[in-house]
Amino acid sequence: MAGLLLPGGIIAFLVVTLGIGIYASQQIKGDSVNFLVAGRGLTLPLAAATLMAQSVDSNATLGNTDLASEFGFWAGACLPLGLALCLFLTALFFAKPMNRMGLVTLPDFYRVKYGRTTEWVAAVLMVVSFSLLLAGNLVAGGYLFQTFLGTSYPLGVLLLATVVLIYTASGGLFAVAYTDAIQVSIALVGSLCLLGFIGLNFGLEIPAGTGPMALEQLTRADAGALVNWATLLALGLGDIVAIDFMARIFAAESPDTAQKACLIGSLGTVIIGVPFSVIALSAPKILAQAGIIPEGPILYAMLQTVVPSSLSLLVIVAILSASLSTADGAILGTSSVIAHNILGIRQDSQNSIDQLLTLTRARAVLITMMGVLLAFKIPQTGVLLLLAFDLGLAGLLVPLVGGLFYPKSTQAGALACIVSGALTRLVLFALMPVTFGIDNTLFYIPNHWLTADFDGIPTFISPLVGLILFVVISRLTYQPADKPE
Repeated sequence: MAGLLLPGGIIAFLVVTLGIGIYASQQIKGDSVNFLVAGRGLTLPLAAATLMAQSVDSNATLGNTDLASEFGFWAGACLPLGLALCLFLTALFFAKPMNRMGLVTLPDFYRVKYGRTTEWVAAVLMVVSFSLLLAGNLVAGGYLFQTFLGTSYPLGVLLLATVVLIYTASGGLFAVAYTDAIQVSIALVGSLCLLGFIGLNFGLEIPAGTGPMALEQLTRADAGALVNWATLLALGLGDIVAIDFMARIFAAESPDTAQKACLIGSLGTVIIGVPFSVIALSAPKILAQAGIIPEGPILYAMLQTVVPSSLSLLVIVAILSASLSTADGAILGTSSVIAHNILGIRQDSQNSIDQLLTLTRARAVLITMMGVLLAFKIPQTGVLLLLAFDLGLAGLLVPLVGGLFYPKSTQAGALACIVSGALTRLVLFALMPVTFGIDNTLFYIPNHWLTADFDGIPTFISPLVGLILFVVISRLTYQPADKPE
């Protein structure tokens, strides 16, 4: 009976998620605004839950435990803490003004502030980065299905992608919000229950030099400080310009709701993510005492051996929820950006058929197929997920901040920043043998100049290049009468 609990429970969860998503399609009513930003009517509980779910991805759970167990608390905890920092900063500076603008997608901001050309370039960069983000979460789901359902890895990827595509393309952001609320609740309960079980039954023994008070992990390069700070920076700032993240800000019923939802989401992300970091510190000793040598993610080894089946199911579903909640936002956000911002399709209230809605749904199929192909070709999560956030930080954050708070920002400055920041990051990525401590198997050009000791530094250099060009070129091209073309 216990052997059937895990696969049966996982399948039941997927069926329920699919049903809720399809049910949410009744809210769309043929209107692209309902589909893309949930009619701009998300209440505080839904807005907070969906923002929290967007932050808690497979990196904040599965990747978190692997990194913390190998390199120490901060190596893993920087993932959820960075995402929580993003929500906190957004609450302070961005939630209210961005919600007030009444935008449909994030690239709309770049059109309003800098013109159509900047919108198009920003949209292309967002599509590239979020295709990587989608693929990374499909990879995590594929391995989870392979481990606990007994499927092959490719079949696991296809199964997850199909479920997410069906409910996302049916119900849009309504489906995303409703399923996110359930998924993040499961993640919260699963994280805290696992922490309690490990603490009561095995104790939380933290090896010397690896715990939260081992601050050398944040101050010494040989203890991983550069990589840890780069992770905090990439997630804490790079996720601010995430298309799925900002869609939730736009969908909140008011600026106050958007701000409060970010604050609640920030706290919830810490509560869900940090316990995984703490558990990971005790995991190697617990498994060693049981005579178990983990093959693959250390958390999976614990769930398969030392954790009761019922709790294992809860935690597995929590990890699966993290992948689903990010994958659905990536599909919806990327497909809407292609239709609305790259192809330039706008909502036409005079037409009985909403072309934007139709094209967004069609593009969702193509984006999902692209994510599946990337997941097949590059079956790892870390490089894909962190590179996606790094690209946003390198090219998109400065023009967003400048458009809101720097009156002399110009279209030329914004374009220079987006292109130079993103290209710098891609070139440095290609020249680095590792990225955030993970082997670069995506695209590496062997060289003698940049070694693993340089890891983390590209995250700081790339946005700095973009910032300098943004300020210099904006000052050179600024005219008081400048208006977007």
